[in-house]
Amino acid sequence: MQTIYTTIIAKSLSISERNVSKTIDLLNDGATIPFISRYRKEATGGLDEVAVNEVKQQYEKLCELTKRKETVLKAIEEQGKLTPELKSTIENCWDSTKLEDIYLPYKPKKHTRAEIARQKGLEPLAKILMAQYERDVYGRAEQFVAGEVENADSALQGARDIIAEWISENEAARNSIRNIFNRHAFITSKVIEGKETEGAKYRDYFNYSELLSKSVSHRLLALRRGETEKILRVSITPDETYGVEALTRRFVKGSIESSVQVEMAVKDCYKRLLKPGIETEFATLSKEKADEQAIKVFAENLRQLLLAPPLGPKRVMGIDPGYRTGCKIVCLDATGNLLHNETIYPHPPQNEKSKAAAKILSLISAYSIDAIAVGNGTAGRETEHFIANIRYNRKIQIFVVSEDGASVYSASKIAREEFPDYDVTVRGAVSIGRRLMDPLAELVKIEPKSIGVGQYQHDVNQTKLKQSLDMTVESCVNLVGVNLNTASKHLLTYISGLGPSLAQNIVDYRTKNGTFENRKDLLKVPRLGAKAYEQAAGFLRIPDAANPLDNSAVHPESYYVVEAMAKDLNCSLTDLIKDKTLRLRIQPEKYVTEKTGMPTLLDIMAELDKPGRDPRQGIKVFEFDSNIRDISDLKEGMVLPGIVNNITNFGCFVDIGIKEKGLVHVSEMADRFISDPTEIVSIHQHVKVKVLNVDTERKRIQLSMKEV
Repeated sequence: MQTIYTTIIAKSLSISERNVSKTIDLLNDGATIPFISRYRKEATGGLDEVAVNEVKQQYEKLCELTKRKETVLKAIEEQGKLTPELKSTIENCWDSTKLEDIYLPYKPKKHTRAEIARQKGLEPLAKILMAQYERDVYGRAEQFVAGEVENADSALQGARDIIAEWISENEAARNSIRNIFNRHAFITSKVIEGKETEGAKYRDYFNYSELLSKSVSHRLLALRRGETEKILRVSITPDETYGVEALTRRFVKGSIESSVQVEMAVKDCYKRLLKPGIETEFATLSKEKADEQAIKVFAENLRQLLLAPPLGPKRVMGIDPGYRTGCKIVCLDATGNLLHNETIYPHPPQNEKSKAAAKILSLISAYSIDAIAVGNGTAGRETEHFIANIRYNRKIQIFVVSEDGASVYSASKIAREEFPDYDVTVRGAVSIGRRLMDPLAELVKIEPKSIGVGQYQHDVNQTKLKQSLDMTVESCVNLVGVNLNTASKHLLTYISGLGPSLAQNIVDYRTKNGTFENRKDLLKVPRLGAKAYEQAAGFLRIPDAANPLDNSAVHPESYYVVEAMAKDLNCSLTDLIKDKTLRLRIQPEKYVTEKTGMPTLLDIMAELDKPGRDPRQGIKVFEFDSNIRDISDLKEGMVLPGIVNNITNFGCFVDIGIKEKGLVHVSEMADRFISDPTEIVSIHQHVKVKVLNVDTERKRIQLSMKEV
């Protein structure tokens, strides 16, 4: 069966069958996507994470389809209707929609009108009418008047019900209506009477219609949300004449009395059976497509957020701003440990500015603080302004940090376990400070969909969203790599081959035995066997290890190659890494073996140039316009600095230093057509924007990046 799967997937993804087959073998053997894409390039032909994941998803779908085919075959066989031809058709079917169409005539029927007519003995009459030779339909129908069939009209109605069901179960007929829906279906929404005020935010959709094929994901998800909230009534349908005419051409022959009966059945079939069924099908398919696009946007935003530039191991002051309750301050050491916490009240109603400034200076001196992280929530802008205007006796960097998801972390079990003796405000301030030091290490503690990037995250398929976001987090963690001796359990959980249980075992082992001196020590961790070691080792770093390769992305299975290179050059591993002139003398092709090919050797050479290098960019200080504190300060035409804090498929939202975020529509991003906003912007990018329009009533700000 795997051979068939391989052929189908290879054709679908335009990848060689050999590479698909090897990838499936690795997946079945328990290898993770990051491991396969990084350390098994020879086997897969260099497939990246996206391609490996596509192979995995298609393989899983085909496995599910195979199980469904087995169920269908068994069900038809139990009815005694499984012919050799039908069995062959089902076995060779690799399209789930086509499979369900084939199965439809054999599916156990509910108490349908056609089934009731059959029980009344009207199926022979239906066959006579369907043949369309009978000219005296009433005379023939009189022959079936008996029992529950009261008269000829009742007999003909029952026969038409049976014909309508036959047509609705005809594969060609269903495909014909699907094609019409594909080309001509409109998605239409109407406000439910009496819901106008309650659903004001949906007023753009109170009387809305557009071709379904042109409806973009954010509009479709908005319509479906309005429907779920019982504000809108949504339908998907083409003009009825298209469907009826297509079915009439296919099933009605001539114009005699029996043909008229079939034509009546065709109209009934379309309106009562085919149209509602295909509409449901298209509603599901369009929602799935919209979900897929929204999830893709969310995952890309999350990736950019997780890979945001880290400040690094510096001593940081984290501030969770507030007015009446004050600003919670924490002081953290270079590894993120909490050293001190306190509250200051620089804002109304207390206005203790002098006292608060003195306290800040005192804490900076006492704990040798290098940088200050200010949360961007309530009172964030005022707090940043207050902090920036304090006179320091040395250079102190000040950063505004996103608070999205911080409250989720503060109240979580993870935060309670980490800080059982502190309240949520202290935990929130700690999270803000740590996010500045290492966004990735801190954000992995928060459920990805709570981080606040993306669109309609609560409306899409939650299972698919979780799978996509978890894979994104896993990808980012393994791309960066983690320090084996300082990484938290939550960060280690996402390392290839580990998971929560082994991550906890590593932390427990570290607590009991001290730091790991080399990667091989991992094998001493309880329940961490050879397979988990193979998957994880290359992504774990030990900065001060005796073997410098333990602090690199070179996998232990390839150490022998680097050792051979050093031996041939008559130098140590340390010398080889430090001295570029030595590395320039290496001829990688000399080290190709059956086990190690050129893709791996080129990766090794690149890693030796910058061992353990963090792929994330350096962090930059950003300053908002000091004159803008509130939406009322904005004027059309103003050009302001801003930070991109969310990207959707219709544009991006920019933080310009006030509570409300401004929207740069995709049409206002550049003087050319842009189909994907990520062509132009990324999360946390510093941009200049022009104010186009300010709607203070609806709290909406329209911005432009054109000619700025």
